[in-house]
Amino acid sequence: MSESPDTRSLVSASSQLNLMEIDTIDDKEFDIPQVDTPPTLESILNEPEDEDEPFILEDTCLLNTENIDAHSCETSSLASSDSGDRTHLKRKRKTVELNATVHGSVLRHSILKGISAQIVSAADKVDAGLPTAVTVSGVIVVGTSHGLALVFGKDLNQALRLCLGSTATGAEYGAVSALSINHDCTRLLCGFAKGQITMWDLANGKLLRTITDAHPPGTAILHVKFTDDPTLAVCNDSGGSVFELAFRRLMGMRTCESRCLFSGSKGEVCNVEPLLTAPDLKDHPITQYSLLAMASLTKILVIGLKPSLKVWMTFPYGKTDPTSVPQLAWQFVPVQKVVNPILAFCRGDTIHFLLVKKDETGTIHVIKQRQLQLNCDIISLSWINSRTLVVMDSGEKLRVVDRPSQEELETLDMAEVQLVYNSSHFKSLATGGNVSQALALVGEKACYQSVCSYAGQMVLLGTKSAHIMTLRNWRERVDCLLKQERFVEALSLAWSFHEGTAKAVLGLFGDPAKRKGVVADKMLEILFQYVERSVKKCPEHGKIQVMEQHFQDMVPVVVDYCLLLQRTDLLFNQLYTRLVENCVARGVFLESLEPYIVSERLGCVTAPVMRDLLTHLQDNNMMDSVENCLIHLDITSLDIQQVVQMCWDNQLYDAMIYVFNSGMNDYINPMEKLFQVISPPLREGKALTDEQVVMGNKLLVYISCSLAGRAYPLGDIPEDLVSQVKNQVFEFLTRLHSAEAGQKEELYPYIRTLLHFDTREFLNVLALVSQVWETQQEIPQKTTTTPQRTTSRTPPTQGEVSTSLQTHLVSQHTFQDFKNDKQALEYQQRIVDILLKVMVENSDFTPSQVGCLFTFLARQLAKPDNTLFVNRKLFDQVLEFLCSPDDDSRHTERQQVLLELLQVGGVVQFDEGRLLGLAEKAEFYQICEFLYEQKHLYDKIMDCYLRDPLRKEEIFNYIHNLLSMPGYSSEEKQCVWDKALLHIAELVTLDPAKSADLVAMHFPEEVRPIITKLHDDHLVFQFLRCLLDPSATSREGPHPQALLRVSPDLHELHMGLLCRFTPRQLTDFLKVSQDYRLEEAIQITEQYQLHEATAYLLEKKGDSHGAFQVLLKTLKDKLSALTSEKEGAEKRSEEEGEREREEESPLQRVEESLGDIIALCHRSSQSLNQEQRGVLWFPLLEAMMSPQKLLKGPDARHTSEALKELTMKVLNSMSSFIPLPAIIQRILQDPVYGKGKLAEIQGLILGMLETFNYEQTLLETTTSLLNHDLHWSLSHLRAAVSRGLHPRQDHCNICLQQYKRRHDSPEEIIIFSCGHLYHCQCLQRKGSGHVGHRLLQAWSCYKCTSSQGGRGGDRVTTETGRGRSTSLAQTKVMSREAGEDGKKVFAETTLDPQQSQSWDQLRCLYRGPSRLAILSEITHCHGNEKAGLLNPSQPGTASIFHNENFQLKLSPPPSVEE
Repeated sequence: MSESPDTRSLVSASSQLNLMEIDTIDDKEFDIPQVDTPPTLESILNEPEDEDEPFILEDTCLLNTENIDAHSCETSSLASSDSGDRTHLKRKRKTVELNATVHGSVLRHSILKGISAQIVSAADKVDAGLPTAVTVSGVIVVGTSHGLALVFGKDLNQALRLCLGSTATGAEYGAVSALSINHDCTRLLCGFAKGQITMWDLANGKLLRTITDAHPPGTAILHVKFTDDPTLAVCNDSGGSVFELAFRRLMGMRTCESRCLFSGSKGEVCNVEPLLTAPDLKDHPITQYSLLAMASLTKILVIGLKPSLKVWMTFPYGKTDPTSVPQLAWQFVPVQKVVNPILAFCRGDTIHFLLVKKDETGTIHVIKQRQLQLNCDIISLSWINSRTLVVMDSGEKLRVVDRPSQEELETLDMAEVQLVYNSSHFKSLATGGNVSQALALVGEKACYQSVCSYAGQMVLLGTKSAHIMTLRNWRERVDCLLKQERFVEALSLAWSFHEGTAKAVLGLFGDPAKRKGVVADKMLEILFQYVERSVKKCPEHGKIQVMEQHFQDMVPVVVDYCLLLQRTDLLFNQLYTRLVENCVARGVFLESLEPYIVSERLGCVTAPVMRDLLTHLQDNNMMDSVENCLIHLDITSLDIQQVVQMCWDNQLYDAMIYVFNSGMNDYINPMEKLFQVISPPLREGKALTDEQVVMGNKLLVYISCSLAGRAYPLGDIPEDLVSQVKNQVFEFLTRLHSAEAGQKEELYPYIRTLLHFDTREFLNVLALVSQVWETQQEIPQKTTTTPQRTTSRTPPTQGEVSTSLQTHLVSQHTFQDFKNDKQALEYQQRIVDILLKVMVENSDFTPSQVGCLFTFLARQLAKPDNTLFVNRKLFDQVLEFLCSPDDDSRHTERQQVLLELLQVGGVVQFDEGRLLGLAEKAEFYQICEFLYEQKHLYDKIMDCYLRDPLRKEEIFNYIHNLLSMPGYSSEEKQCVWDKALLHIAELVTLDPAKSADLVAMHFPEEVRPIITKLHDDHLVFQFLRCLLDPSATSREGPHPQALLRVSPDLHELHMGLLCRFTPRQLTDFLKVSQDYRLEEAIQITEQYQLHEATAYLLEKKGDSHGAFQVLLKTLKDKLSALTSEKEGAEKRSEEEGEREREEESPLQRVEESLGDIIALCHRSSQSLNQEQRGVLWFPLLEAMMSPQKLLKGPDARHTSEALKELTMKVLNSMSSFIPLPAIIQRILQDPVYGKGKLAEIQGLILGMLETFNYEQTLLETTTSLLNHDLHWSLSHLRAAVSRGLHPRQDHCNICLQQYKRRHDSPEEIIIFSCGHLYHCQCLQRKGSGHVGHRLLQAWSCYKCTSSQGGRGGDRVTTETGRGRSTSLAQTKVMSREAGEDGKKVFAETTLDPQQSQSWDQLRCLYRGPSRLAILSEITHCHGNEKAGLLNPSQPGTASIFHNENFQLKLSPPPSVEE
């Protein structure tokens, strides 16, 4: 589309639809069933209008939401918006990244000064009143509050052409409330606040018609609109009705016939919009229907006026703000190369789009498109072209939005316009204000008559001015940014025009090549301006950092866009010449080139710039940058010698090698220079510096690359030089002497140097190159591969070269011809001979280095196509050298080297018998294992493990794996086990736990023979403990006892050993083991006088009294020791006291023993009568009371108090089993308590009484609460499951069909407590019910569960009882027509499936903690709590009733959220 010839005129040329810019929409978006039987207008008008009714679709055949593509519609179904969950919609809305794209100023805002001045003048001079309405076509018409219509021309002068009407007419009709011009700009319709309509001839200003009876009197005209048919118009009044106006001329008389399209008594329409077509679209198939969109307060209706009145579709808004203003706007949009009308409509912040199209069969489709979510309340909606919308929000901010991308392009504040609002007309103040409250509320923000669009322009009417908004063309948008000196944003915007990604584009060619050419010229112009402005505005004084930052903000931008536009000639000539004038700008420019060169975006730099770049980087000591740049550029235009010298002086070895190779095709000189640096210190045996190590590693990588056909550090050697380079490198490495050889220089200095530097890595180089040759032999000659360039030049460290070599040698196949050359084979043999001569005949190399050489040779010799020859005697010499028994140094290193040599195939080079003998003498047990493994001598391998101090622990895994894994014969396994039995004592000593595991898992029947072989009792004890006691070890895996059962005598043997070695663990063992005999076990424990264990066994036997006597005797002994210890305390020396404090004190032993005997009495009292309980408890009480009379004097006070506390513990424990009077009587008979004052036992007696009263009150209160809460819960459950349910609509929320209209078959209806209603079949299809017996089905509300983030059926089984979306009573209702008397028939009701759901719901309704939970905590208290009750100063636990402020209060039933 070419640019408009006059972009400043008020009216641009008629907007053309550019079919080149077609929206790509998924075909699934159009997979919607056609309209079969759309509803009639009468059925729409007869429907009840409810303000609170959520959106519905009157006929789902018009808009089947199941087939809408998920990518073209933000919500999963239209019905899901019923819930009004805006956060759900926003969450799915595509997020737009802010500041990702520069759009610049999209709209040009101009004031129509001529019209504005004449509006003010008319108000003053002819009392025209304030402006109230505006419309635009070929002319601009402004209506006033005194009934005048002012017609202005659209030329530059904006002259007043006509003044229609008079103030007298205005006094009678009221203010002009609506205006409309027909398509050929010959007629004007004016609607007035008191309901009249006039038609004027715009050619001569003649009044043609005055219409007073087109609609009910007493209502204002809100809208009057011409259709495409000049004889047909529509009007909308403040009563909410819509009428069709048909103009006729009969017998010279002009008449007007009115027909009601929508009655305000059934719902108030507040906006109408007919579909108007441009002249070039008059033949569109949709135009013949004369479409009209109407917006009521609850829904959108699209009807066709021709050939007969017909409703095409309805679409509800859903729950919106009642003050929001409904908006409608039609636009023809190209979609998939077909132009069809799209209706944009909104109420609130969401814009919906409906595409109307007619297919080949003549069927009309209305298809919902992807909606647009804005964070504002929209009061005006207009199309400015087929891709761009302009909306006005309630804050009078104008927003430009691109519909395909949903991106907001620009926001303008229009508060200064002082927009005219139509509130008085919506409230019908001129006729007495007889309108509904809902319509008056909408009218607060209505500005329908103040904003109008025509041919890509918008006119806004203010109280004293008129404004026009037009799209800026692309040049103007860029120039706006340039005027503000926002050059970076201007370049970004221009680049988006260049690439075709910009939005709201005007004035560019449709042809991409022409478009890019025009925009590129503009971008070059901007670049020149940017550079010029930056140079001129550079601060002349101040810190150098400020000046550098000034140019660092500009230079990368300029370089980027020059490279994007492929104009490096401009960059290095005109722009660089201008920047050179400023030294700071020059430096910043040169430094900024490095990242582009390294990333290979900039591959060619002119010679002057290249020289300046190297000079600048060298002067600023940026040598790493010099190297980075050199290895990525063509340096043939530079002084090679000067560059090489610079690289050598600054240790830029990568760059030096690159210059030699690329500039002079010299591959040998770089190696000579590097050898000259690292050879002297290696010859003298000195340690290398870090720099020399780096050089050596680079040398190894360089040699490997040269032999593999790769250039260093990146790229490939030219194919015609590959063979030549290889020959040169081999000849250089195999030279007898260097070029500057002295008399003392040894033979083959280069190979010797590399071997001394890193033997392993140098041999890896040779091995990898050989491997590459073999691989390339299999590749056909015609195969070609483009290797990847390696841009990283980080030098490898020593020890990491192999990986680097692998990277360099991969995917190369340039050695085919060389491999087949006999000279290559001679080179390989010669290299091997030299390696042997250098290393074997010299004592300078370590065993590891020699081993590396022979490992390398063994690998080469083991290959099937080997052609190398090595004298076998050399291998024997190496073997003797490595296995020398006299040399203890580097034992592990020598063994590892020999093992590696054998593993790569070197074993064939040795005599195995001699090798085994030498290995045994040298104690190379891994070598012996390797050889025994080949001979299947597995028992001897065990000797190797046992004799190897470093690997002794591994023998257990070896034995287990060999006995468990398949592949070994039974004879071999038996041989290994016999060997293990032979050394079982050694194995148990090494690790008894692992030994026990082996025995239990593989040979459990050998336990007794093993024990007989273990002569040491402590070893037997350790073995049995690991075998029988699960608590003895914590090793991983299943314990042997789970797999092994042994005879009781072994358990008893283990018990005896436990009594000897760890007697404290005996009781724990008795509790976990069940395989011993009780009588024998009791004898053992009595033999070793372990009373606690004896008591446990007696109790287990059933002799509780005997166990009690044993523990009681133990307690008495400890009490006796305690009292005697106090008597002799003064005689004990300080040393003895210190030793006692380290051990357990006598009082602690008494407490421990008392705890055991109390626990025994508790367990036994459960099954005893009252007399038998007294036999247990009273001796215990007596035993605790009797020692207290022996404690006298101040020194025994602490012990006496402790014993009294322990006695109180006994009393508290026995109070649960012995009557309180009997206890008190026994206490009073005791001399300790009987001779004192009553105060000593007062606390005890009062505590008992308080406990009795408390427990009695607790029991009564608990019973009352349980009865009350049970009654309350059951009554609420009954009320919840039996109450009636009121549906919020009379249609199914899935299929959207009204159940009362289905005549085909009776349908079962499911109603939920949330008010949603469904057909039973629809709910089953959505998976929101369990399929089973009819009375046992469980349902969940599909809409409520969908709004929580999932589909209906996903949460049925887990959350059927959560929230109000689950039905408490599933009532099945038949269709209205199914009953004989026309009323609803209720089916049978069942409560069984819902009881668990209702209980869950009631449980969620509690506020605060449950009273029963508190009581449960109290009732679960045991002995320690009672101790606290009887002795308040020593509470037993921190339970809630131990709080001194605790009071038991009877609270009312918990409140419920209704």
